Amino acid sequence: MSKAKKVLDEAKEIGNPELDLMDKGISAFEEMPGLLNMINITRLTLSHNKLHTIPPSLANLTNLEILNFANNQIEELPTSLSSMPKLRILNLSINRLNSLPRGFGAFPALEVLDLTYNNLNESSLPGNFFMIETLRALYLGDNDFEFLPPEVGNLKNLQILVLRENDLIDIPKEIGELQRIREIHLQGNRLTMLPPELATLDMVSSKSVLKLENNPWVTPIADQLQIGVSHVLDYIRTETYRYLYNRHISSRGAPPPKTIDKSKKASRLPRRQQS
Repeated sequence: MSKAKKVLDEAKEIGNPELDLMDKGISAFEEMPGLLNMINITRLTLSHNKLHTIPPSLANLTNLEILNFANNQIEELPTSLSSMPKLRILNLSINRLNSLPRGFGAFPALEVLDLTYNNLNESSLPGNFFMIETLRALYLGDNDFEFLPPEVGNLKNLQILVLRENDLIDIPKEIGELQRIREIHLQGNRLTMLPPELATLDMVSSKSVLKLENNPWVTPIADQLQIGVSHVLDYIRTETYRYLYNRHISSRGAPPPKTIDKSKKASRLPRRQQS
């Protein structure tokens, strides 16, 4: 009997709503007979396996609240995933996603979406991606974004935005519309300037986090960052900076060279995924 089937049989026997199939060597859903009929389960963990695909019928598990596919080999997602009525937390980190399906932003209850360490960029996102009104935390670190779409300002309930280790050249001014944001991670990109609107957010309280390290900032921002993040925010509020920023936007030339060695990306992967 396989490890996965043993876990499934035990869960069925006792009616356990939380199913943990982490690191069971699973490469296909066929190795988990009966799983897609277990409509009572609320949590499904399939992280650290070898899955390449997710069947559309997974959406039949209408009571699922937490779904974890971290560290697999998934290359595409079924459209039906975003129709799951109770799904609150979806972890798709450390996979091989190049794009997201049409309609992906239709989740009715999603609060946490982790897409860290995939191959996504601004062209990978469907038109309604930033319409997930319930979203509180969005993790897009270790991808290939050069630009963040201005529609990010639609995520009015967002509290955590992680964009570290991408190729970001600019941040849109609409980031200033995220009035509930408490954490922004921008380290390890190609940013030289910040929109003045960022300074309208409360990013200096003891509960706030703003990470800006490892970017090729213009000299005034780099100098202020050496003193502290609060000094950066004070500086970008000034009329002097606003003038410089507007001039930068209107005369934008070639982007700064890539500062991230993508070959180093593998060093941050779990060992199995490096092969």
